[in-house]
Amino acid sequence: MTNLRSRNNPRIRHWRRLIVDRQARRRARRAWIEGTRLVAAYLDAHGSPVTLILSAQVSQNPEITDLVARANLAPVVLADALFADLADTETPQGIAAEIDIPIVSERGGEVERCVFLDGVRDPGNLGAILRSAAAFGVADVILGKGCADPWAPKVLRAAMGAHFALHLDETTQLRSRIAAFDGQRICAVPRGGTPLHDIDLRGRHAWIFGGEGQGVGDAAAAFATLRARIPMAESTESLNVAVAAAICLYESARQRRVPSASRQ
Repeated sequence: MTNLRSRNNPRIRHWRRLIVDRQARRRARRAWIEGTRLVAAYLDAHGSPVTLILSAQVSQNPEITDLVARANLAPVVLADALFADLADTETPQGIAAEIDIPIVSERGGEVERCVFLDGVRDPGNLGAILRSAAAFGVADVILGKGCADPWAPKVLRAAMGAHFALHLDETTQLRSRIAAFDGQRICAVPRGGTPLHDIDLRGRHAWIFGGEGQGVGDAAAAFATLRARIPMAESTESLNVAVAAAICLYESARQRRVPSASRQ
């Protein structure tokens, strides 16, 4: 067990960069996760992290002790004030970890369902979409330019561990990736398009969701084979992108569970 008390310690400075700096995360291929839920989800999916970090006051907490045992890794213990200063949450639980960001390869014909994201900049919305994708059985999410960093602490918190059940791929070639998907490519739109409940979602398909306000950009939407809308009250302009994604992904999962003859 290592104890750290100085804010100037190189490891503390490294973790602070991982928390606040997207480029630092990209260069190191590392991220900071915080809280019992995220650490437990990581352990379930990947085993030991690079480093397990504790606040001194929680080192004897039974839940924390169990996570330390599961990690099979001697933790780094920080002075309480130092952990609180480093933590990305207002009420830190006293446990965090440095993890490797998975190196992903482009997946092709084996992908049955996926989500393409075009300019989803809000970290909370991005995290919520990732959580819905994992919940409704869509393992592949491809993020284009303009999206929030999926490995930022706010996105990780909002996704509640979904990252570790997903294949997350960031690309600068979103249009070509959409065009290459050999299945139905459905662009979510607020007006026009086919009502969601009239679309057969049991086959191979991909969803395309756009950022807050502007929606899917014209360049990405041009590669859609179908446009879908969620029926809403006439007085409502649009839905939050995370809410819209959850509804669409739920409908897809619902249809997969319903026999063909009884779909309605």
